[in-house]
Amino acid sequence: MAPSDGPNLPSPLPLPEPAPPPGAAVPGTLPRASTWEQVQPILQDIAPLVSLVVLLIFFSLAADGFLRLTTITHVLQQGSILAIVAVGLTFVLLCGEIDLSVGTMATAVACTTGYLFDKAIKWEWTSPWCVLLIVSVVVIVVPLLVGVALGLVSGSLTIASRLPSFIITLAMMNIAAGCAQYLSQGARFTELPAAVDTVGGRGVKVIERQRTVPARNPQQKSFTVPDPLEIPYNAMLAGAVMATGYVVLQHTRFGRYVYMTGGNREAARLAGVRTGLIVCACLAISAFCAGLGGLVSAGRLSSTGPDENKTLLLDAVACVVLGGTSLFGGEGGIRRTLVGVLTYTVLFVGLNKITWINDHARALLMGLVLLAALVVNGLLARKRR
Repeated sequence: MAPSDGPNLPSPLPLPEPAPPPGAAVPGTLPRASTWEQVQPILQDIAPLVSLVVLLIFFSLAADGFLRLTTITHVLQQGSILAIVAVGLTFVLLCGEIDLSVGTMATAVACTTGYLFDKAIKWEWTSPWCVLLIVSVVVIVVPLLVGVALGLVSGSLTIASRLPSFIITLAMMNIAAGCAQYLSQGARFTELPAAVDTVGGRGVKVIERQRTVPARNPQQKSFTVPDPLEIPYNAMLAGAVMATGYVVLQHTRFGRYVYMTGGNREAARLAGVRTGLIVCACLAISAFCAGLGGLVSAGRLSSTGPDENKTLLLDAVACVVLGGTSLFGGEGGIRRTLVGVLTYTVLFVGLNKITWINDHARALLMGLVLLAALVVNGLLARKRR
């Protein structure tokens, strides 16, 4: 070994690297999320609920008689049909599709029920069980199955033709409207099965009490009016439908496949998910829920005709989107749809209870409030993505 040219000195210690400036990301680690980025997802999740609470506070102060038991009954009656139809639309929107035929599908199923029942009551049946069989199986179940079949046709054509579901269901909307018009011949069916009338128009009284109305002037006396709390049967049916939809979406493989199809369809297909069948199933579920909602609406009115449910599509879509379900798929759920239905229904009932608003301005005010709520929810969702 060659001798060293000098004494063996210890090697100098490496100088410490300068500390990164405040807020800068440390090399090798993920950047730390800001406070706004941490709070923003929470705000996006609770924004629909905050809108509902704000409406409840506003109408309790501005609308005379809003804080009454009958208001709860009115909200349940008004929101039950929307809740049933909105469950089916939630499935469709979660998988990244749209169904424009729910309004006319509801009318077609209700008119089919009215047509079959009108034919059935003209026959002479001597056996009571035969009457029960035809009413329960043919008059109610068959129209719902027809609706499901039309939904499967929409889904199959959407997948086979590779056209947007917007186009296919737009055509199906006109087909269903034509079926309702042909079966009814432009008239109304005033005779419906007893089960449809019962579910649509009756309920269970939970609380029965009287409310005292004070006199407006000294010459008059105060009087009492009934103020009961009634749980409608259609609200119970809507709750069962929403609970079933929640379980399917959150606790089954099919529900996970729905979210995967809407979140990234190509990745879901590569993972082995048969996305075409998922789309067909979701459109069939939407048609079934629309038909069920149409029967409930017919029972509530004790009649049905081809001119019913004209705003049902837009109202149901507004409820789903107002709750926070994305129109682009993969994000949302039944809990958000429930909040959206309650918000929409409370807004509708509350505006009708405010007596100092011009009747011709209620629709305008409702549209403005909905627009503001949807824009806020949309901005929060876009910033989150």
